[in-house]
Amino acid sequence: MAEDEEFAKAVEEGLKLAKRVYAGKDRQLAAPPLPAAKMERTPESLLPGAPMVYAVISDPAIVDNPDIPSYQPHVHGRCNPPALIPLQMGEIGLEVDCLLGTAFVAVRGRWKVHCVMRHKSCDCRLVVPVGEQGSILGVEVEVGGRSYYTQVIELEDHNMENTAKSEGGGFLKPQMFFLTIPQVNGGADISIRIRWSQKLIYKDGQFFVTVPFNFPKYITPFAKIFLKKEKIYLNVNPGTGKEIMLHTTSHPLKEKNRQAGKLTFLCEADVESWSNKDFDFSFSIYSNNLFGGILLKSATTNDGDERDMFSLYLFPGSNQKRKVFKNEVVFVVDISGSMQGKPIENVKSALSTSLLELRPGDYFDIIAFNDELHSFSSCMEPATEDVVENAINWMNKFFVAEGGTDIMLPLNEAICLLSSMKNSIPHIFLVTDGAVEDERNICHTVRTHLANRDSIAPRISTFGIGTYCNHYFLKMLASIGKGQYDAAYDSDAIGKHMLRWFRRASSTILANITVDFFSDIDEFEVYPIHIPDLSAESPLIISGRCYGKFPETLKAKGILADMSYADIDLKVQDTKDLSLEKALAKQHIDLLTSQAWFSESKQLEEKVIKLSIQSSIPSEYTCMVLLQTETEKQEAVKKVKKRESRKHSGPDDNLSISVRSMVNGFGNVIATKENRPTGFAEAKEHETFEIYHKAVGCCNRIACCCCCPCCIKTCSKLNDQLVIAMAQLCTALSCLACSECCTECSN
Repeated sequence: MAEDEEFAKAVEEGLKLAKRVYAGKDRQLAAPPLPAAKMERTPESLLPGAPMVYAVISDPAIVDNPDIPSYQPHVHGRCNPPALIPLQMGEIGLEVDCLLGTAFVAVRGRWKVHCVMRHKSCDCRLVVPVGEQGSILGVEVEVGGRSYYTQVIELEDHNMENTAKSEGGGFLKPQMFFLTIPQVNGGADISIRIRWSQKLIYKDGQFFVTVPFNFPKYITPFAKIFLKKEKIYLNVNPGTGKEIMLHTTSHPLKEKNRQAGKLTFLCEADVESWSNKDFDFSFSIYSNNLFGGILLKSATTNDGDERDMFSLYLFPGSNQKRKVFKNEVVFVVDISGSMQGKPIENVKSALSTSLLELRPGDYFDIIAFNDELHSFSSCMEPATEDVVENAINWMNKFFVAEGGTDIMLPLNEAICLLSSMKNSIPHIFLVTDGAVEDERNICHTVRTHLANRDSIAPRISTFGIGTYCNHYFLKMLASIGKGQYDAAYDSDAIGKHMLRWFRRASSTILANITVDFFSDIDEFEVYPIHIPDLSAESPLIISGRCYGKFPETLKAKGILADMSYADIDLKVQDTKDLSLEKALAKQHIDLLTSQAWFSESKQLEEKVIKLSIQSSIPSEYTCMVLLQTETEKQEAVKKVKKRESRKHSGPDDNLSISVRSMVNGFGNVIATKENRPTGFAEAKEHETFEIYHKAVGCCNRIACCCCCPCCIKTCSKLNDQLVIAMAQLCTALSCLACSECCTECSN
């Protein structure tokens, strides 16, 4: 059972167990919104749509209302695996800060352990669904006089010092982060602040943001009259200085401040119920034509790098009729045995849609590969309706998942197949779910091929599926080929991400971009090294470090789709109030890690480590841990323990909890060779709640009158004399059974 399915099962059992919690005469816990038919239930319906906290229940006997204790029949057995009861939420606040192409999200909330007896305790689990290409930046927790916070540390320190005593965090599924808070007492309030970043989606000249903010009804507190405070703060500052227009929003926002290139909105109110939908909004930067600029910021004292930081951006503008380049497209698709099932079906569906979106004048071919090559055609074919239909029929016949993985051979074939035609962009789209041993050699070979090509060299865009492929190899290959990289870590996300990736890469409006940097700028370092093309479906943002002084303006040059040359003036803007280092940290870490892998450079690894620790973004060479803050009381307790030479493990101990790897690794060649099914989440053995059902499953059987609230109601209506008579009868039967046992033993 996958981790997300196991989690959903635990929540389902937790909601059943929550029926033991007595809410008082005037209020009962809201019933969980589960479909009536068991076959209709899906794990997705119980996965959180916003940050939530759950009580981890192993012993069902501790479940009760800490404020209104009630009679609870004794239960036998334990929950294995533990059940998860969603905690009630007392308040919530959301802050979204949009910088360049990234949204930085902070959520502050308060939850109560409403389902555990006082003087009893349990672990609590925070689960955070983050948005598009999200990265967790930090978590801070305050509960019962204790404080916890996450910190990024170097992997070597973690291994040598054995920092973490336990493992209690990671990802349940892609974009679903969890963290365990140890031993929280019943009735306690938990205050949590979570920070993460996610990418802005660009489409049709607008930026779109979706922040998970959909809360279920059953986390509403018991109180009959409860004042719910909900606050949303939105700040938009793309850094361009141009006018910004807000187009749509899911929640009522009031404009608080408007400046050149900046917008601030606020929504603060007492609400009748928590938000039951995601926080969505869209905005655009007004400009009909191509435009760009350079943002410059001096190094900060805590930076660790004395060079200035800069970011160069180019935006396609809002002109939807702008001419795009014609394309020569070769799809290179992995059909090895590991792609069996959903992956290959979803790839085939997305590829069929992509073929239908090719424009008149485009050419294409398809190469499917495993141990062998299977080509749709021996030459490039025009993207007419008949040819596209033949290609889709060919895929239905030849896209059969079997065999091994060999990437170099189909790439060479695709490069040779593409000719240097005028007025078009030759493009290779590589899709794979595996890792191979000669990846660095592939990068070197492709770089040599492309360097020897005249005019517009073939672009290479890469798409990784699952966790077994080396995503840093794919990023490096896309960087060398001036193409686009994307990935899907969930089989159901393949179609959406592949289509967006294809549209972005096949909608080029400005190619062969160069920027005239002057000679007085020293030690110039750019990420990525090769400047990609500008797409109508995405702005172009590159960044770097340098010594020296920028001129007031620079020029970006490139080739337009009509083969004319374009010059774009780039005004250099010195920024002080814009957190440029924050906005660019994730991009720097990913690209530097790809270069460190490719060059096997320890120096670049050290750069990644410093940047990762400084920005609190985990990398391949660092990890995240949850640390407990020392208080004066805790220090005094520790001194007493040392004097008495006692060992005690409890919430007052200073502890560190390890967060499982939050990065991809550098591929799994062994899994690829063995053709293991595409790695989305490691499969686990099926676990059941059989012991747990002895405690709370009785309501689902005929003897429902003997369980929990039903038993209480029944007993409260019995006559005292009847109760005495029943007790005497039970005693007599017990004595009779004992006498029969003694008779048998004497014989």
